[in-house]
Amino acid sequence: MVKITFLKRVMLMATGKIKNILYLLLALIVGGALLVLGFIYKGTVLPYFTNNTTATILRFLFIIIGTYLGLKVVYLAINRFAVHLKKRVEEETHERIRQIDTLAGILKKIVIAVGVIIAGLMLLKEINVDIRPILTAAGIGGIALGFGAQTLVRDIIGGFFLIIENQIRIGDVVKIGDKSGLVEAINLRTVVLRDLEGVVHIIPNGSIQTISNMTKEWSRCVIDIAVAYKEDLDQVMDVLAQTGKDLQEDVQFAGYITEPIEILGVDNFADSAVIIKIMITTKPLKQWEVGRELRRRIKKAFDQHNIEIPFPHRTIYWGVGQKNN
Repeated sequence: MVKITFLKRVMLMATGKIKNILYLLLALIVGGALLVLGFIYKGTVLPYFTNNTTATILRFLFIIIGTYLGLKVVYLAINRFAVHLKKRVEEETHERIRQIDTLAGILKKIVIAVGVIIAGLMLLKEINVDIRPILTAAGIGGIALGFGAQTLVRDIIGGFFLIIENQIRIGDVVKIGDKSGLVEAINLRTVVLRDLEGVVHIIPNGSIQTISNMTKEWSRCVIDIAVAYKEDLDQVMDVLAQTGKDLQEDVQFAGYITEPIEILGVDNFADSAVIIKIMITTKPLKQWEVGRELRRRIKKAFDQHNIEIPFPHRTIYWGVGQKNN
């Protein structure tokens, strides 16, 4: 009881790396013990089994344990390789890190699927099931699948090119068709998005026609500022430039902004306001946070300099010269 409690404490306190090593050691110990016991007690513990049956059972155990250990080693190797690649990537290139995570996740799924299929075929062969008809049927099924399940094939091909061409990565914010959200998963068949309200959208890769990636390499916040016609536009632009400069010098936001604010100038003459367009370039995913803070500071600066932001007024007309009853 004390030993079990001690092992539980060790597993709870261990880091992810140590846990993986412990899992491997545990699998090796259990697998080795089973094989040794099978050979030692072959004629005593299992007297009712024939030699062929005992050998088959041992081969079964060897295939299962060997498959598990092999997949575990490959799984850890992929993780290790991904960590190694991340260390070689510069800190500024966050999109590369997301690409590595995406490719590593898909590679793990492919390896597990292939390993399970191979192990299953080996187990069938151990119980004297001829796997040649199965392989033949799988080949024929693949051909039939290519003709009959064209949608599925189109989804898989679309997912393959989606990943290889690095169009989107896990962690990007994208718009696909009329759906937008954070990319939570990229599979060979589907892309999973979660929008701001928490709704999950699952989109087949074959149906994707246009992808709008709002967070690839860098992002940008574009704001239209409306001011009254009576205002001095040069003064307004100076206030906007100073507000953007103050924001970029703020310690909280300095790391998010990659380029100074750009005052593009007068963009339009609206019915009741002059529209000035500004934009600011940020790191991926930071354009919304920076944009909200910039709008707040612009409103505060306009109030301090008595710059009017027009808004609709309503005048109620009661009539003139009406006689009181």
